[in-house]
Amino acid sequence: MNKLKDMLPLTEAFYYILIALYKEPSHGYGIMQDTEKLSHGRVKIGAGTLYTALNTLLNKGLIDHYPIPEGTDSRRKMYEITENGKMVVAAEIERLEELLKAGQQVRIDEKE
Repeated sequence: MNKLKDMLPLTEAFYYILIALYKEPSHGYGIMQDTEKLSHGRVKIGAGTLYTALNTLLNKGLIDHYPIPEGTDSRRKMYEITENGKMVVAAEIERLEELLKAGQQVRIDEKE
């Protein structure tokens, strides 16, 4: 797990790509749509950024290629999150929660 924690902090793009793949495998366009939806339109990942990020996540072992369902365009690559990817997401959420708690505590202390 320490080696996986060394991958933190995740960039916003990496984080959203990983959580977009958390429930089910998807193709690039689907990941772009899910990222925009999950971020309530705040994060929009362009094709160039997406495919660079996907290659990095593949090389780090956080995602993998997913077999293309029969009848699907064979040029459309599918991706899925790996168990290591899920562990990195969990570690990132833990890190973000710690940041949030510290910020909330400062605000509470200021009011007292």
